[in-house]
Amino acid sequence: MEIVFFVYEFPPYIVGGLGTYAEYVTREFVRMGHDVTLFAMHTKDAPTRDIYKGVEVHRPIVENMNVSLLLPMFIPEEIQRWSESGKKYFGDVFLYNVLSASKLVNDLVRSERRKVDMIVSHDWLGSIGGILASRGLNKPFVFHVHSTEQGRAGNGSDTIKRLERLSADYAERVITVSYAMRDHLVSLGYDEKKIRVVHNGIDAERYSPERFSREEVMEVRRSLGIGDDEYMILFIGRLTWVKGADTLILAMPEILARVPKAKLVIVGVGEQEDMLRNEVSRLNLKNNVILKYEFLPEDLRIKYYAAADVCVFPSKYEPFGIVCTEAMSMAKPVVVGARGVSGMREIVIPSGPNQCGFHINPYDPSDIAKFVTILLEDEDLRKRCGENARRRVLEAFTWRTVAENTLRVYNEVVQ
Repeated sequence: MEIVFFVYEFPPYIVGGLGTYAEYVTREFVRMGHDVTLFAMHTKDAPTRDIYKGVEVHRPIVENMNVSLLLPMFIPEEIQRWSESGKKYFGDVFLYNVLSASKLVNDLVRSERRKVDMIVSHDWLGSIGGILASRGLNKPFVFHVHSTEQGRAGNGSDTIKRLERLSADYAERVITVSYAMRDHLVSLGYDEKKIRVVHNGIDAERYSPERFSREEVMEVRRSLGIGDDEYMILFIGRLTWVKGADTLILAMPEILARVPKAKLVIVGVGEQEDMLRNEVSRLNLKNNVILKYEFLPEDLRIKYYAAADVCVFPSKYEPFGIVCTEAMSMAKPVVVGARGVSGMREIVIPSGPNQCGFHINPYDPSDIAKFVTILLEDEDLRKRCGENARRRVLEAFTWRTVAENTLRVYNEVVQ
């Protein structure tokens, strides 16, 4: 099959889970004998056209063409009220989509006689290009919804919500990442008959505890200031309200009352950085909370998982939760938010012989503290949950499984 992806972020430009997803699933498609042409945003000195692990990548340059001054001519009034940086961001995304669709239709297909079987867009960021290319080539269109504007930003932008809905209405199939997200989309009025659920995945060979010796693990812990007799609680994610790092910090006094040698490591960047620093100071937690405000390279991030005793992701909105599968693949017990739209509720088995960790109320620091403490105080339970977590990933969340399930949906459309 000849598949075209409009996906906004792709190596070397990775912002979050969407870029990770695109990298691994397209690589798996290629391994299975399919051809993938992918359009992503250009950044820094990335080539405008190259082959990345078998995927042909095109990155149209938009940096020197600020279209924000022209937005009032064809963009709703809401966008015009955004900040200058917000308007530029929207303009860059719009231009990336238009240039990408034009390159596909006019250069690759018309001039180079390339074959295309289907067009795929991921979230609103790639939807304009996908729709334009689908109409220009008269090829079927599939829309992947990894999150919604309502979930990411509460009420959010009406323009982006309309764009997401338009893309779903135009698409022949809508693929989303969890049954929780399917229910969320249906509640918003999306056509349930079009929606298919395909969970995300993980590279279980790369994320394997067997890759690291005990000395390597202890070296990472020492670099963070965690002693051999202390416990490491790990949070990795964007520092924004929906991810719950603030609530996890509020849980620390209760955790420390039971487990005085616990230390919390928070890794990420986002708008909560100053607030989290202030909370740590207010609660007198400077000796027990380590703030790492950075986007870790993947190899180092994997070592952080290897060094952790428990991983905690108290998200209030999490369509899937790739960080959760990363931690589980590293054989770590996990404590995850399980209210509202929570794909992690489907990933993590919270009881019984296959238990991987616990579900918690992400709005309640005491609930977080209760279950983190249970794991820290019971070494056998930690080990059993970690082993079960690794096994569950191997059974259900490998990228080969994701690719096979995704291609089944694509074949519905092509056939």
